[in-house]
Amino acid sequence: MIKWKNRSEFWITGAEIAAPGRKKPAPGCIHLKRGIIEELVWKKSVETDLPVLELDGYLLTPGFVDIHTHLREPGYEEKETIATGTSAAIAGGFTTVACMANTDPVVDDPSVVRYILDRNEQAGNCRLYVIAAVTRNLEGRDINEFGLLREAGAAALSDDGKYIANARVMRSALEYAGMLELPVISHCEEISLSAEGLMNEGYYSTKLGLAGIPAETEETAVYRDVALAGLTGSRLHVAHASTAGTVEIIRRAKERQIPVTAEVTPHHLTMDDSMLQDYDRNLKVNPPLRSREDVDIMLDALSSGVIDCISTDHAPHNEIDKEVEFDLAPPGMIGLQTAFALLNTELVETGKLGIAQLVALMTESPARVLGIPAGTLDKGAPADLAVIDPDEQWVYDRENNRSISSNSPLIGRKLTGRVQGVFVGGKWTSTV
Repeated sequence: MIKWKNRSEFWITGAEIAAPGRKKPAPGCIHLKRGIIEELVWKKSVETDLPVLELDGYLLTPGFVDIHTHLREPGYEEKETIATGTSAAIAGGFTTVACMANTDPVVDDPSVVRYILDRNEQAGNCRLYVIAAVTRNLEGRDINEFGLLREAGAAALSDDGKYIANARVMRSALEYAGMLELPVISHCEEISLSAEGLMNEGYYSTKLGLAGIPAETEETAVYRDVALAGLTGSRLHVAHASTAGTVEIIRRAKERQIPVTAEVTPHHLTMDDSMLQDYDRNLKVNPPLRSREDVDIMLDALSSGVIDCISTDHAPHNEIDKEVEFDLAPPGMIGLQTAFALLNTELVETGKLGIAQLVALMTESPARVLGIPAGTLDKGAPADLAVIDPDEQWVYDRENNRSISSNSPLIGRKLTGRVQGVFVGGKWTSTV
């Protein structure tokens, strides 16, 4: 455990630093002053009269940024609260998260935006951005007052969990949001194709006797929204991309310079539909776990820059929700606390992805998508950092789980790489 008494000005020395833009970690020292990064020098030690935190043997990164979480508050505090969700976030190295609008009441009014921000200030764990609803009560009909939502503090707009089926409404939303320079995040799911589905349509859905959700459910919706982004010139972000066809649509859109970005979740990079053979309800997610071919293509797209960033889609559900028949269980799994460790174990340790590239995809890249000041080690940036032991092996279990809910298929799993603590605005919090 790292012991450190908070100070207003100090140096961190001895660590290997993974900075966005560099190909691999290197020894470096960071000077922090009043919650801001004052200087970064690429050497193992410095001569100074200031206090020094020696982190020899650790990896130091910008604090991770997750632009797609469900913190459930207000309305579903039995599943998660802002305090517990952000506690899980810092345990996973996230110093900035953005929460979705599908709460109760829905985040479609400035008062709800302010409530969430106030609750996060009380919790005091990490920085929080609010993603407000595109349409009133997520009903897909009437768009909200985006200007008032932005004034209250909304950073983006999304009806995540529901697809805006009416193309006219989506076009109007993109036009209005574009005037305010707010990205629209789309949950791309043509519900007429997926309504009865329980898992990815393919070999394993047939084998298991479960109704399938075809890849075209996602791809037809992505195609339409990308076309509307091209028509309006407004920023579109595709949430939880999961199929090879989606990758190809986004690739072509970027070649045409349409302002579209996309994210992929840790579970869509590491898990596939073959894993559902024991009917584990914690593996039931939306979009569903896809084929191994899709997983491999998503990783290639992430490595090549077609997919922009990694987001968890942290979706807490309590046990009474998940401990039912497979077809009745709600989709979703938690992931804030395990995202880095899972990806480090499955991708970095196996040589599929470099550690510096993984860090960039969890820091600078998602911050750029949302247009927020996070995920960097530049001079003058907020002193938000994660301290990681990349070689520590640990077991994720119910005892060390920070979330209220435990709907994760990783419970009991040994992982490699553990966050030791974070700095948020230069203030240290140990997480082990």
